[in-house]
Amino acid sequence: MNVLIHNARIVKPGAGISNGSVLVRDGHIVAVGEVDTATSDEVPVVDGGGRLLTPGLIDLHTHGVDTALYERSEEDYFAAARVLPKFGNTCVLPTLYRVMNRPSLKLLERFADTLPKVKEVSMPGFHLEGPFLALPGAGADTIPGDVVLLEELIAACRGRVLAMSISPDTKNIIPVIERLVAHKITPLMTHTAATAEQTQAAIDAGASHATHFYDVFPAPEVTEPGVRPVGTVEAILADPRVTVDFVCDGVHASPFAIRAALAAKGWQGVVLITDSNIGAGLLPGVYDTPWGFKVRVRDGDGARHDEKNTLAGSALTMDRGIVNLFNWLKIPPEQVWAMGTLNPARVLGLERKGRIAPGADADLVLWNEDLTAAHTWVNGISVYEKSAG
Repeated sequence: MNVLIHNARIVKPGAGISNGSVLVRDGHIVAVGEVDTATSDEVPVVDGGGRLLTPGLIDLHTHGVDTALYERSEEDYFAAARVLPKFGNTCVLPTLYRVMNRPSLKLLERFADTLPKVKEVSMPGFHLEGPFLALPGAGADTIPGDVVLLEELIAACRGRVLAMSISPDTKNIIPVIERLVAHKITPLMTHTAATAEQTQAAIDAGASHATHFYDVFPAPEVTEPGVRPVGTVEAILADPRVTVDFVCDGVHASPFAIRAALAAKGWQGVVLITDSNIGAGLLPGVYDTPWGFKVRVRDGDGARHDEKNTLAGSALTMDRGIVNLFNWLKIPPEQVWAMGTLNPARVLGLERKGRIAPGADADLVLWNEDLTAAHTWVNGISVYEKSAG
């Protein structure tokens, strides 16, 4: 839990990159920059070799990775945690999709009790994708807003819910949004064909973020020939209170959409996610799923149904998403890094994460030149180190 990382290029997301050292004690950063060696006696030393040192990557929307799926079993949480640090992940919100119902309450309790036991990566809480959604996407529940069910879900998750996806056009959604805000749970807008007015009402009630933006956000129907209609996408882009995130694999959202959001929101308002599923991080091939079909993974594509060729989630990892953003965006590198570190931490209210500063959690990644993780720490504990071979 104590370490001195010296001779590194330290990335302060959104602020700059400078040479220096980082001193960690008891799982927290205590000094950055010119570190007094007298204060670091008897602390293990890691030579950064002039490489980039960043806060760990934070994924607020991920259903699984490798062969692990968060809504399948408790063991899947531990299996995911064993592989995530090699992709630079230090914090994830396990995202649940088809188990937000009364028959699954006991299952949710078991999952919630598992989160604090995971050590290799921080899992501070859940993202519940539904059930109060307007469009099913790949099979989400689409039921009217129900604050009684909402409270049952939150209780079953032991209060460990940090985000919930909702649709502005779901019936009775405003009371749900207001209750989420009262619980300090971030409402995420998605799976929606809402009008601009419905979207504005949701934002006014407290919906402050849109997840997997442009995915399951269908364009409004043209009703007046020659007049381009506006809807939820335009309302979200126009409102400075709302931040957005993208699956940055080049398949789920066009780089042009990301650039448009960057122009509207600035670097502070755009977040990288994976929306990953079984297959993410695996070598090209065909893999079994618990859904009765296989997924095909190949470079430069999402995970696809092996027979129907339809998208079956993302095969993206956060480190490759960062590489894509560097290729697509012409902004300072510290602003790109913010999209996977500081910005998601702010969306979720995780004040001690996503930063390299005294008092912050010592969730850190030292990167190779090809932007693969060389060394990953969570709470100052080394959880991954790439072998020299």
